[in-house]
Amino acid sequence: MSALQKRHHVKGPRINAKLENIDSWLTLAQQSGWSVSGLAELCGVSTDTLRRHFVSMAGMSPRLWLAQERQKQAMALLQEGSSVKETAAYLGYRQQTNFTRKFKRYWSLRPSDQKEHSQHSSL
Repeated sequence: MSALQKRHHVKGPRINAKLENIDSWLTLAQQSGWSVSGLAELCGVSTDTLRRHFVSMAGMSPRLWLAQERQKQAMALLQEGSSVKETAAYLGYRQQTNFTRKFKRYWSLRPSDQKEHSQHSSL
């Protein structure tokens, strides 16, 4: 369960009733193409309102949350056996090299290393 769903950082009055009732943040993130403006549009709010909500509810910006969730999805897909190319495409990266660079920055290993590790672990 994400910090948004747990509502750990609730401070003061409600930010936006529309946003408080959302329980499918990950699905919306995927539908938005992992975009803050796309997520705000799907939620029917401005990017500023979305940012205030995320900071209040999750303690981070929507951009940071989206990046973290995208990387968690990447790791899960690779561990399930998806190729690096498939994973990058599924997560909306236009270039596999961009995906590889961001994955390495986040996890401190290359996606191909994770894929090799998960294949050896399942033997």
